[in-house]
Amino acid sequence: MTASANKQLMQELLAKAVVGDRAAYVAATADDVTMVITGHYSWSQTIRGKEALLRDLHGRLASLLAEGRRAIPLRFIAEDDLVVVEAKGEMRTRSGQPYNNDYCLIYRLREGRIVEIREYCDSVLTEAVLGPYPAALRQAG
Repeated sequence: MTASANKQLMQELLAKAVVGDRAAYVAATADDVTMVITGHYSWSQTIRGKEALLRDLHGRLASLLAEGRRAIPLRFIAEDDLVVVEAKGEMRTRSGQPYNNDYCLIYRLREGRIVEIREYCDSVLTEAVLGPYPAALRQAG
């Protein structure tokens, strides 16, 4: 796929996700996806595999955040097999505390599938609002 096609795909997937329809995004995520949460804090890790991503990261977030959580894409930049997305979170914890993080997400696509995600965000805000990531959920390496 071209950079333009990859950009359009990510725009479509995230437009659906922002209104609560995450099915297309999940379907477009490769089984062997790798997600790198950058930085040097408790949430920083490399998650390998779609099942682990959905269970350990998305499951953890679902347990902490109220329904209606979303990250609104603000800008898309594409080159080769990469699509960079700047996004602003609009979320609340289950107790009602705001969690409105800023994100830079870099997606690597192959044949219309998300194979790699790198996330950059405000790590101080993440730990202040969501607390440390449970060591028992972390993947080794």
